[in-house]
Amino acid sequence: MTLFEKFEKHKTTYIYLLIAGYLLINNSINATSNWMETTRDGSPSFSMWEPFSWEYSSAISTFLLLPVLFFVWPKIPLRLTSVTQQLVKHFAISLVFSAAHVFLMVWLRKGIYWLAGDSYHFGPVMREFFYEYRKDLWGYVFFFALYHLCIFVYRRLKGEANLIENEPAEHKATPIPDYLLVKKLDREFLVKVADIEWMESSGNYVNLYSGGRIYPLRSTLVDLIGRLRSKGFSRIHRSFAVNHNAIEHIAYLPSGDGEIQLKSGRKLNLSRRYKEEFKSNLV
Repeated sequence: MTLFEKFEKHKTTYIYLLIAGYLLINNSINATSNWMETTRDGSPSFSMWEPFSWEYSSAISTFLLLPVLFFVWPKIPLRLTSVTQQLVKHFAISLVFSAAHVFLMVWLRKGIYWLAGDSYHFGPVMREFFYEYRKDLWGYVFFFALYHLCIFVYRRLKGEANLIENEPAEHKATPIPDYLLVKKLDREFLVKVADIEWMESSGNYVNLYSGGRIYPLRSTLVDLIGRLRSKGFSRIHRSFAVNHNAIEHIAYLPSGDGEIQLKSGRKLNLSRRYKEEFKSNLV
């Protein structure tokens, strides 16, 4: 079992352990900073356990609410259209997230103070909520960006894993299409195979370059080349494939690699690993 397969098997557990570790470290630093600041003059205004109760109650509340955000975010995918509508939705979600976070946090703090024989006062609700919302909004943006970064990296790694796994089946016979159906920006496009100049692997997708536009097709480069080889396409790199009819000329380098100049002016790297197979496909 590869390292990626091990991660794939327990990815949810690993993700939440990483988040818990981050929150523990970050909020511990905040708590100790609060304590160090208040003891600078030697007369602290609160007990040492209090800043830890504040920070850990916030961390626990955030940790409990993140699964809800992870459930909601895929239902609002990032798009280049309707940007204002997306921002409004995320603003509304961030308000609900902050309200829930403050409620859980205060509830936990009241319980902790009660166990310590004391009482916790949140303060004026609107003022304190605005104070907390500023931090919660930044936390929302941080975790939202981190979420999409992790999704991007995960898809890239999964795409590479599928590439290796499917390599032996590269030459499998499959139906040969004249057009490929591609979904882009909430629309569907019929991309003529003969008009595709080159293709680029991008995780679970292959970017098709045709007529100066890019069309992301959900597939692996291995599978797509297996279907389109007889249409005059060859793989030239672990990440690239090219349409023979789009080639202007080919230059070979002393290193054993090469460079393919397309009629459109684009230059593509020709890997030595695929050079001989590519040359044999041209004959």
